[in-house]
Amino acid sequence: MASKEIKDLLNTAISRELQVSIQYMWQHVQWSGPKGFAVSEELKKIAIEEMKHAEMIAERLFYLGGTPTTKPSEIVVGKDLKEMMEQDKKDEEGALTLYRKIIDVARKEGDSTTAHIFEEILEDEEEHHDFFSSVLEGL
Repeated sequence: MASKEIKDLLNTAISRELQVSIQYMWQHVQWSGPKGFAVSEELKKIAIEEMKHAEMIAERLFYLGGTPTTKPSEIVVGKDLKEMMEQDKKDEEGALTLYRKIIDVARKEGDSTTAHIFEEILEDEEEHHDFFSSVLEGL
């Protein structure tokens, strides 16, 4: 049986994934200017990936006997492209830290499936972080 700690961590991850999927999609909708146009479609793609992560994590949590949250973390869309990318980079850094912790806790509990799921998600999050960092360098 999964510990309360891992279930709580998974719900934190779900809240985060819901947050950024909405946040990135709204940024995609609200882009403006030539630089915004260049990142608009990537934001949409990343938003959809984040929603798929939320689904995977929720399915795992439910399997482990937990109840997936429906509440996103605080959504911060931003006023301009620079503010959006700074927020998004920060949110991805938070995800990297959280997901590494989940992998460690899952391994300590002998839950290789949860660890594997988060290793895969971590790869995507590193790519997202790299994208936001690269956009920021160009601004």
